[in-house]
Amino acid sequence: MTSVDITKLSDAELVRMERDIARKYMDKLSIPMVVWPVLNLSCWLALWPLVMTGTLSLWVAFPIALLNITLSYLPSHDAQHDIYARPGQKLRWLNEAIGHLSLIPLAYGYRILRLTHLEHHKHTNKPGLDPDHVFNEGTTALSIIWNNIRSFQPSSESSKSYSSCLTRLGTAEAERAFLEQVAIALVHMGILFFCAYHGKALEALLLWWLPLKLAVIYIRIYLSWLPHFPGEETGRYKDTREFKSWGGVWSSLGMTAHIVHHLHPRIPLDKTPAALRELYPILQARKSPLV
Repeated sequence: MTSVDITKLSDAELVRMERDIARKYMDKLSIPMVVWPVLNLSCWLALWPLVMTGTLSLWVAFPIALLNITLSYLPSHDAQHDIYARPGQKLRWLNEAIGHLSLIPLAYGYRILRLTHLEHHKHTNKPGLDPDHVFNEGTTALSIIWNNIRSFQPSSESSKSYSSCLTRLGTAEAERAFLEQVAIALVHMGILFFCAYHGKALEALLLWWLPLKLAVIYIRIYLSWLPHFPGEETGRYKDTREFKSWGGVWSSLGMTAHIVHHLHPRIPLDKTPAALRELYPILQARKSPLV
């Protein structure tokens, strides 16, 4: 790159250079992205016996649980894009295992999130087609927080977004994903009620219910609203944007480099910041509105 004046390259040459850079980061198993879900899920599960036996204070466990649940989605997100292994490859079992298991703290099913997320990529920022668009309708962080609080109500339009997406798809896989999510929601509520019945309501509240709600709001702000704000542009090189986060790239869960993900979805999350640093001059040369 340093030996080439990219401002003199044609658009086709810039596209070719972009693809060559992106390929450097693809099709290699990312060990950090394998270790992440294993450690994160193990830590969250360990909180329960530690708190129930009095070994660990509930008030110490609460922020840990909040961190665990906030971090639980992203490994599954990589699995949704077959980044760990594609269908037919030897490590396909690992891709599917991480996809399912990492979401346990989030109380969500892998299949419903995979199907709706792929629709998000196909129809980014298109109302009625992008299932995440309804969560992004706000101009300030406070308005997004309020919208997400309202989305927890069963009667809200945003709470129906994913089920409407599955209905629109109308496939056997979509029906299975819906039934799986119903079962997961019932199990989740059953565990909370079981804890409350046996005098452990506060533990259930602070180890799962409350950190789950807070984590979902944080995830939707950083994984959905900020990378796509104001959510009006559509099309490749237009439907995402760069932004800065209060604590750098990782306080945004890697989403300050989200433009790389929409351009090249098979790059592992932990590699997107490095990929963006290489791709940035090319995006600038192409006068991409992303940057």
